[in-house]
Amino acid sequence: MLTEHGFTVVAAVDNGPSLRKALAEERPDVAVVDVRLPPSFTDEGLQAAIQARRERPGFPVLVLSQYVEQLYARELLADGAGAVGYLLKDRVANTGQFIDAVTSVTRGGTAMDAQVIAKLLTRGDARGRTGELSPREREVLSLIAAGRSNTAIAHQLVISASAVNKHISSIFGKLQLPESEDDNRRVLAVLAYLNR
Repeated sequence: MLTEHGFTVVAAVDNGPSLRKALAEERPDVAVVDVRLPPSFTDEGLQAAIQARRERPGFPVLVLSQYVEQLYARELLADGAGAVGYLLKDRVANTGQFIDAVTSVTRGGTAMDAQVIAKLLTRGDARGRTGELSPREREVLSLIAAGRSNTAIAHQLVISASAVNKHISSIFGKLQLPESEDDNRRVLAVLAYLNR
């Protein structure tokens, strides 16, 4: 599927040690990684991806998981550098969604699975500054977490691009995320959202 959409696959591995080796030797532009890999079948793939991001800050990684695990999303986003995604494995069958996620992550964006976002939205224990967001701002932030551009958010919510910009500015203000050359505010906003 990836090669059919213009990607070159430089390595396909089926276990944690081979993944670590391929990431170090091949130095790909993006990695699509299963969370659970042999030999432990725990979070070996995720740990290899996190290690690769430590060695190459901002290295694009799209993680695939069988279940919604909020902790995985937090671990991936912890460095605040962006270029990360988290999809449920069954989303790979939706070619458009999968390729969009890989493309978004490769370009430095985020791509969070809608079910992860839905689970976070239904939590009743919102804490901190995200509790100050309006329902529309939470909607916009959930679409940012899903890796949507401002134009895509405007289209999906049937509002103008300037309205999206106003909502995003308000989100950044309420989350106390001032402009900075060093930090990606969209990623920091998603982190605040995941940690609520």
